[in-house]
Amino acid sequence: MATVWQSCLKTIQGELPAQQFNTWLRPLQSEESQSQLVLLAPNIFVVDWVKDKYLSKLRDVCQMHARNQDYQVEIKVGSIDAVINTPVASAVTQETKDNTNLTTLRAHKPNLNSDFKFKTFVEGKANQLALAAAKQVSENPGQAYNPFFIYGGVGLGKTHLMHAVGNKILKDNKDAKVLYLHSERFVADMVKALQTNTIERFKKYYRSLDALLIDDIQFFAGKTVSQEEFFHTFNALLESNQQIILTCDRYPKDVDGLEDRLKSRFGWGLTQAIDPPELEMRVAILMSKAHKMGVELADEVAFFIAKRIRSNVRELEGALKRVIANSNFTGKAITMDFVREALKDLIAAQDKRINIQNIQKTVSEY
Repeated sequence: MATVWQSCLKTIQGELPAQQFNTWLRPLQSEESQSQLVLLAPNIFVVDWVKDKYLSKLRDVCQMHARNQDYQVEIKVGSIDAVINTPVASAVTQETKDNTNLTTLRAHKPNLNSDFKFKTFVEGKANQLALAAAKQVSENPGQAYNPFFIYGGVGLGKTHLMHAVGNKILKDNKDAKVLYLHSERFVADMVKALQTNTIERFKKYYRSLDALLIDDIQFFAGKTVSQEEFFHTFNALLESNQQIILTCDRYPKDVDGLEDRLKSRFGWGLTQAIDPPELEMRVAILMSKAHKMGVELADEVAFFIAKRIRSNVRELEGALKRVIANSNFTGKAITMDFVREALKDLIAAQDKRINIQNIQKTVSEY
């Protein structure tokens, strides 16, 4: 039986961008009782970030799964492993803890999602070139297409593809030092290193990686100090033929606030776009996701959802999860009428968005 925290994570995962979920929530540890959930984070920066951005939502979702409106959810710095493994008599200084944060703990945690593999990535015209290049990179890390830069809109599969490369590298070489993280986490680690006077350890660790995978590089924009450090890390990794993979929501030269020298270096390898999926690909994605969730989706239902939800894969998957959840809650079969009712607000919002886009396009032509 799933714990409250496991159930909460499953719900939240469908509502957040993958990079946010994997960076801030998935790594948290938990201690549960009948009346309380205590989340354990590696440092105070993560505690403050989760409190500010996610704690209110987490509390609501946990109370729903616990079926208790008084269920308490808190977050603090801590680790279950640390509690188990640290002798009572040992005295560890704060400096030692800070030094460990960026080396020992991170060195053994690539932060890769094991579900994101090439075999679970649905191929179509919109992503076939990016997929082919990613496979080449995974088979020849540091040699083929370095750096490998993937760009495209939200929810199109950039993060999935990045994780697939990392997982393949580790499968072929279990000793490889692979690290996936969101660009905000790189900034947070650097700030922490500056605060604790451990910047040399920070540099040494990041430059020792065999493969560095950074998501949403556009968040470096305007962060001068972070860009300076990443510039030197980038050069060090490239000179040692260590693989760099980056994603962005737009073409790198279109990112305002990003230094020209970084934009130039991003183009040294291969830059590949992922486009919004066409209808057939959206249907294939729905069928694949539904099958994985133990549901056989009728063709007409899959085509209906795919035709009405056209923005990105994440919204498509969110719509599917809503339909399946409603079916499980009510015990009703997933028919066309059931789907129309379950998704009526999403469909209305999608139609409104499309109408506005059509109006803007028409006006711009005159």
